[in-house]
Amino acid sequence: MKQVGIYGGSFNPIHNGHVQLAKHILRLSALDEIWFMVSPQNPLKLQNELLDDHLRLEMTRTALQNEPKLIACDTEFHLSKPSYTWNTLRHLSTEYPEVSFTLIIGADNWLVFNQWAHYEDILRNYEIIIYPRRNAPINKQSLPHNAHLLDTPLYNISSTEVRRRIQQGEDVNQLIPPKIIPLATRYYPHP
Repeated sequence: MKQVGIYGGSFNPIHNGHVQLAKHILRLSALDEIWFMVSPQNPLKLQNELLDDHLRLEMTRTALQNEPKLIACDTEFHLSKPSYTWNTLRHLSTEYPEVSFTLIIGADNWLVFNQWAHYEDILRNYEIIIYPRRNAPINKQSLPHNAHLLDTPLYNISSTEVRRRIQQGEDVNQLIPPKIIPLATRYYPHP
């Protein structure tokens, strides 16, 4: 059975930290692919600086063009809003019965996982890969049997910082994939 990791986020915009983290998770896990689930509406985040869904998807697809095991995915665009992970995982499992899905989340999200809709159902039905985040300590011994903390590097890049730099006309060449620089500077223009 094919093993696919679901890495959700707004990717507003996608940056090198997202891509490098996913590649690192592929090396450390039994996953065959990672699908970048571009989320149209995260119930736990404000929408005020969120670029249009299709523009974020376009940048994500462009950034991943030469990464055959990293796939941009728009499944949540076609589901009811807000985008609850449980609904997404159930939909994917029904649509792709030949695939075993694993949820990929940061340690910061794991610390508030009990606030997620249907978190107990997710725990009962799916494997979870957790990657480290600053100021979000996880005790490996306290994790359920199907949740696994991977030893990935901490990437000190944020989409917020990328947007700020673009809007102030600063260099972002080291922060985002080169292919999306023209798109990002057009979609997040500086005054």
